[in-house]
Amino acid sequence: MANPILNDRFTETEGVVSGQVMTVNGTLDKTFLLFLCAMLPAAYTWQQFTAGFTDKAGMLMTVGAIAGFVLALIISFTRNKFLTPLYAMCEGLFLGGISAVFNVSYPGIVIQAVLATFATMFSMLGLYRFGIIKCTDKFRSIVFISTISIAVLYLMQWIGSFFHYSIPAIFGTGTIGIGFSILVVGIAALNLILDFDFIEKGSQAMLPKDYEWYGAFGLMVTLVWLYIEILRLLAKLRDR
Repeated sequence: MANPILNDRFTETEGVVSGQVMTVNGTLDKTFLLFLCAMLPAAYTWQQFTAGFTDKAGMLMTVGAIAGFVLALIISFTRNKFLTPLYAMCEGLFLGGISAVFNVSYPGIVIQAVLATFATMFSMLGLYRFGIIKCTDKFRSIVFISTISIAVLYLMQWIGSFFHYSIPAIFGTGTIGIGFSILVVGIAALNLILDFDFIEKGSQAMLPKDYEWYGAFGLMVTLVWLYIEILRLLAKLRDR
């Protein structure tokens, strides 16, 4: 959910003495490349679903979700930059499938979620650049703890589903459920501040060029999470 690799340990790494260094523009370029890697698999899964091959699309979506999660963990612990495009392609399979499913039940919801995701990203970037939200140690701790708490709730809900149990209210379409979704969207948006801070501090610390891939990976992880949560929120609002 939250960026699993962008933390203070990386900004404390010594900068390079010679050779290329991490830059903000370089990180943005790699972020764009990762999203290109995700777009084609997403379009393919979407096409398979809309063409009526729902079982195949469901399989691709499931494989993409599981493989993407495993790759995210591997990248987090090994810092293997060569796996980041593969991670993006797996996320594309998942996003294409889940977007098609939502769009069938709620026509037009996908374009709304995409626009809302990018509007949120640029809004958070503006708040960060103008110093309205500062990434202090306290801020970072609050966002981290909030993100972990949400992850635990989702894990409990997932385990409970095997026993036909669901956490009351917060995953429903009532007022509490919508309020919870708004809270989760807010936490996901605040994680963007952590991503922006890592990218800026990493470039200032003159980290090695490879760290651009880690910054791009972290930003993509957060944006994917934000997009999914916005989809869920919009769906709940339409069910009201």
